[in-house]
Amino acid sequence: MKPVSAPVRLALLAVAVLSLGVSSGCGYGLVGRGGGFDPSIRKIGVPLFRDSTGKVNLDMKITQKVIEELLKRGKVDVVQTVEGVDAVVEGEILSFQETPVGFSGGNTGSATASRYAIVLTARVRYYKPGEAQPIWQNDAFTYRDEYDLGSDSGSFFDRADQGVDRLAQAFARSLIAAMLEAF
Repeated sequence: MKPVSAPVRLALLAVAVLSLGVSSGCGYGLVGRGGGFDPSIRKIGVPLFRDSTGKVNLDMKITQKVIEELLKRGKVDVVQTVEGVDAVVEGEILSFQETPVGFSGGNTGSATASRYAIVLTARVRYYKPGEAQPIWQNDAFTYRDEYDLGSDSGSFFDRADQGVDRLAQAFARSLIAAMLEAF
């Protein structure tokens, strides 16, 4: 390999610096740099989510997981009332669907469901009391998860409850991330 002369090295350095300068001002940026609460928000109210599905205890599970996720994310107090708070997260569970998506067939030719998909859709609004525009709102926030039933049909209700618990936690995590990142 032949050594490069000083003027060529200087020219290559100038091109590299110029390229770096141009690329840093190209207009690209990281989307969703939020990640935190508005500093004026110190106390958030999370009243019980309304439930239009009739699924027993779903409203309590979702509300509890949303509260837990908010507490994990920031230095804010979270209460279950809308009185005396800086912001409110209110929601309504619009639909809850469990659908078999996997089947195990017996030797008799009949198939039984062995895997279920759960889809939860909610209307959620995050706002400061007294302000016309919400901080964040989604009229159809949807989350989907799946769970295995297993081979023991006697464990159906245990597995279904575990699936709902896992869904509630993942739903809350995804919801709070969407709210705080403003995606």
